[in-house]
Amino acid sequence: MQGLTSTAITVLVAELSVAAGFGFAPDRIARAVRSWREPVRILLLPSLGVLPYVVVAAAHQTFRWNWCALYAALPIGAAWLLEQAAAADPEQRGNWRDALILLMLGLAVDLRRLDSAWPRGLEPLGKLLLVDAGLYGFLAIRRLDGTGFDFHPHWNDWKTGLRELAFFTPVVLLLGLALGFIHPHSNLPSVSDAALRWTAIFLFVAVPEELFFRSWVQNLLERRVGRRAALVIASVLFGLSHFNKRSAHFNWRYVLLATIAGVFYGRAWREGRRVPASAITHTCVDWIWSWWF
Repeated sequence: MQGLTSTAITVLVAELSVAAGFGFAPDRIARAVRSWREPVRILLLPSLGVLPYVVVAAAHQTFRWNWCALYAALPIGAAWLLEQAAAADPEQRGNWRDALILLMLGLAVDLRRLDSAWPRGLEPLGKLLLVDAGLYGFLAIRRLDGTGFDFHPHWNDWKTGLRELAFFTPVVLLLGLALGFIHPHSNLPSVSDAALRWTAIFLFVAVPEELFFRSWVQNLLERRVGRRAALVIASVLFGLSHFNKRSAHFNWRYVLLATIAGVFYGRAWREGRRVPASAITHTCVDWIWSWWF
C-alpha cells in the first residue's frame, strides 16, 4: 500500500481491528449482534461500513455520492440476504443467497471495478472494507460454522502451512520452468524488507483470499459435494480468479499454476479447518515468488 497518510493509517487500523475482532472473538461478537433488534443489525451496523470510504475520500477530495451509496448499500444488502439465508437454511448446507453474496464480493475484488473509488495506492482499503462486510455477514448474521477464521496462535498452523509449501514447491518449480512462466533471478532482501513484505502479503493478499476461497467457498461446497470435489472446485475457481494477472488477455499459465496452488492451500485449510494455516502457505509462496521469480 502506498501514499499512507495519517488519515489512511487510521482507517487501516480501524478496518484491521474489525477483522481482528472476528479473528479472536467471533462468537462473542455474533451473540452481541444477535441480541440487537433487526433494524440495528441489518441496517445501522452494516451501514457503518461506508465510513472508511467517506473519511479517505473526504481527506483526498475525491468524494463521490455514487461511490458512497454503493459502499453503504453493499454491506446492508449482504447482511439482509444472509439474514434470510440463515432463516431459510438453518442446517447451513448452502443457499442461493450465499452464492449471490460470494459472487458479488468476488467480482468486485477480482475485476477491480471499485478500485477507481480510492486514491491511487490506497485501493487495498476498499478490499479490506469488503472483507469486513463479508465477515459481519457470514460470521455475525449467517453464523456460518467451520470457517476457521481463528487467529489464536497454534503451532500446527505453521507445521501444516510449511508442510504444504514443501509439497507444492517442487511441483511449481518443475511445471513453471517447463512452461516458461518462472524466471529465477537473484534479489536478496534485507531482513527488515523481507519481514515487512511477508506481513503485507499475509494481511492484504493471503488472509482475504483464503477467507473467501477456503472459509466460505470451499466450506460451503463441502456440504453439497463432499471434501474432494469441494477442494477441486474451489481450487479451479481460485485459479480462474487469476486469469487477468500480469496479462491483458487470459493468462492460462497463471490460471493453471494458481489452480494447483489452490489445491495445496485448500489442503492446508481443511487439515484443521484454519485460515492461518492456508494463509501461511499462500504467503510464503507469494513472498518467495516476489524475491526470486
